[in-house]
Amino acid sequence: MNSLDEKHLEEMDLELATFARRVTAASLDKKLGTLERSSYLLLHHLSSHGPNGVKSLSEQFHLDISTISRQAAGLEAKGLVRRLPDPADGRASHFELTETGQKELLVSQQARVSRFAKLFADWTPEECESFLRLLAKLNRTFVD
Repeated sequence: MNSLDEKHLEEMDLELATFARRVTAASLDKKLGTLERSSYLLLHHLSSHGPNGVKSLSEQFHLDISTISRQAAGLEAKGLVRRLPDPADGRASHFELTETGQKELLVSQQARVSRFAKLFADWTPEECESFLRLLAKLNRTFVD
C-alpha cells in the first residue's frame, strides 16, 4: 500500500464526496433518460448478461436479496422486465429484459453518453483513458 499523507486523503475524500453529489444531482436530470440509477444498472446487467435470478443479481450488485427483489418487482410492474420460472428450481424465478425495457435502456444510455460527451469534450483521449482506468480500479477496490 502506498503512503498518502493525511492532506491528500482529505482532498481525495472531498473530491469524491463532491463527485458523488454531482453525479446524484445529474442522475435526477430527466435529460439523462427516464431511468433511475438502480433501474439503469439492473437493466444494463440483464441486457449484457441475459436472464438472472434475484440471488445472482444480489451477489453481482452486493445488495440484499430483498432490495433486488423490490427493485426487480418495480421494473416488472412497469413492463421493463418479465419474470420467468427457473427450470432448475420451480420455487425460484429469473428476470429478463422485455422489448420495452430494452428500448428504455437504450434511451437512457444514449442520453447518458451524450451527457458524458459534453462533460469530457475538453479532455484529451489520454486523459479520458486514464480516468476510465483509474475509475475502474477504484470501483474494483470497493468489492475486492
